[in-house]
Amino acid sequence: MPLRVFLGVTFVYAGLDKLTDSAFLSATGAGSIGELMRGVRDTSAIPAMVDLALKAPVGFAVTLAIGELLVGLGVLAGLLTRIAAIGGALISLSLWLTVSWAVTPYYYGNDLVYLMAWLPLVLAGAPYLSLDSVIRSRRSRRTA
Repeated sequence: MPLRVFLGVTFVYAGLDKLTDSAFLSATGAGSIGELMRGVRDTSAIPAMVDLALKAPVGFAVTLAIGELLVGLGVLAGLLTRIAAIGGALISLSLWLTVSWAVTPYYYGNDLVYLMAWLPLVLAGAPYLSLDSVIRSRRSRRTA
């Protein structure tokens, strides 16, 4: 449960922070997604992935922010938790392979840590204090 709350709040905050930051939601300029992606392109593990994002940087930023928001809300509510956790893990993996790939030593980069933190929720879901558990309980009562 503490991991769900931490990851959920963090991803909701990250999504809202991006959606409300007009500088971030720009193709160019200081603090923009475009500037960030151009800055990490040559040091990322998958430059082609960065190039793809640079074709529509604002659309990519909005998609990323909405993804973070949905993942965070899903994990906090415990609704489709494993699917939300897979989404969180994929977001963290993509950020690790692009934005924080060149961080040295590797343990200073937080995206790898987030990726690993998602894995218990991918494997176990949210068996307690979750909408998933309420749904599962109602289904078992109907079949009994």
